[in-house]
Amino acid sequence: MISLLRQSTISREAKKRLKWFDHYRRFDNARLTCRYFGISPQTFYRWKNRFDPYDLTTLEEMSRKPHKVRTPQTAPEVVERISKLREQYPRWGKDKLVVLLKREGIEVSASTVGRVINRLKAKGLLVEPVNTTLAKLARRRKWKPRYATRKPKGYKIKGPGDLVEIDTLRVSLLPDEVRYQFSARDVVVRFDGLRAYKSQTSSKAAHFLQYLQRKFPFTIKAIQIDGGSEFKKYFEEECEKRSLLLFVLPPRSPKLNGHVERANRTHREEFYEVEEVDLSLEEHNRQLERWQYVYNYIRPHQSLDYLTPYEYYQLWLKDQKSNVSLM
Repeated sequence: MISLLRQSTISREAKKRLKWFDHYRRFDNARLTCRYFGISPQTFYRWKNRFDPYDLTTLEEMSRKPHKVRTPQTAPEVVERISKLREQYPRWGKDKLVVLLKREGIEVSASTVGRVINRLKAKGLLVEPVNTTLAKLARRRKWKPRYATRKPKGYKIKGPGDLVEIDTLRVSLLPDEVRYQFSARDVVVRFDGLRAYKSQTSSKAAHFLQYLQRKFPFTIKAIQIDGGSEFKKYFEEECEKRSLLLFVLPPRSPKLNGHVERANRTHREEFYEVEEVDLSLEEHNRQLERWQYVYNYIRPHQSLDYLTPYEYYQLWLKDQKSNVSLM
């Protein structure tokens, strides 16, 4: 039996169906053909009833458009007016055009206006303005480049103030009373700064930076932060005003801020889990001041060979003076 599949202009899908009937004519078994090609008997018989071996186009999908299509009832003059208004105001939608038409005494629904516009577009009688690259750039918000940058690979940390890590700690005093503690730690001498606020905003972060400048016994030269929104806008402006280097961590890398992360754990365990924190924000910060003093001037630190951060800083200063005198 000669295969019916031959050179023709039928589509790829039609050629697939033609293979069904080649197989069917060869084995004369409809069920076997269905199993072989993985099709249902209903599909096979539907196409079998339609198939004419002398007209392969009968294997093409037929249009499912209804034979009788509803004729638009909108008056030609109304269609013309909708077209003119749309051309005049190309960015106005159907609801706005309905209002304009009503002012002219033309009562039509928004859905009618929408259908008319779609038909005009389909026929090419209504051309919408094209979004040019220049227009897109004009609408796009111009973002100011961030002051914060990635820490350079070769950045050297030699002494106190060369890098201070800052982070926030969320503290729930009551179910409806939340505080945000800003924490800072110098990576060399482990000197910490703490301050609590009722909100976690860039203005509060900028205020905390001013607080650090007063409390740290050495000059801060560079700060490292994560990508939180509280460390943008006003905080960046404050860093830029004070000529501080500002390094932002890559996404999802809190371990790179490990010193201040460890500090937050210590403050939670040794302060918040021990002290009865006052609900007054002012008193809360006074308590933090006292704890901050204990932490920096009294508490021995294992990582500093059981010196306090301040003692370690004084030792560092002494070493610096010795090195200078030897030169």
